[in-house]
Amino acid sequence: MARLLAIDYGAKRCGIAVTDESQIVATGLTTVGTKELMSWLKNYWIKEEVELLVIGEPKRLHGEASDIESAIQEFIQQLQKEIEDISIVRVDERFTSKMAFEAMIQSGISKKKRRNKALIDEMSAAIILQDYLYNQK
Repeated sequence: MARLLAIDYGAKRCGIAVTDESQIVATGLTTVGTKELMSWLKNYWIKEEVELLVIGEPKRLHGEASDIESAIQEFIQQLQKEIEDISIVRVDERFTSKMAFEAMIQSGISKKKRRNKALIDEMSAAIILQDYLYNQK
């Protein structure tokens, strides 16, 4: 089987998570600057077999789209031009940053490391991907 890849898209940086080849476990992979995301994905697509890209869908509390959604839509349109065979699904990402921060506290990560927003973005991507996996069963 091929891997699944997830993105927690942000204005400055994007968290990236990936599954194992059996598509059972999602783990944080890295954080990439938003400006570098397209080239990073194209390179990753060449190196690894990826079946699906899961992109977080940021929504406000009552379900309306957040301000960054228009940038995400533009990114998706460009990505579909750059990588023709890409399959993309969207997953509601409400509260993933809060969940990632809480997971860091529960796992005993130091306060200094919890201030690392890149780590929170990476963990958020893993939560988005794990949520997708859970809801596919």
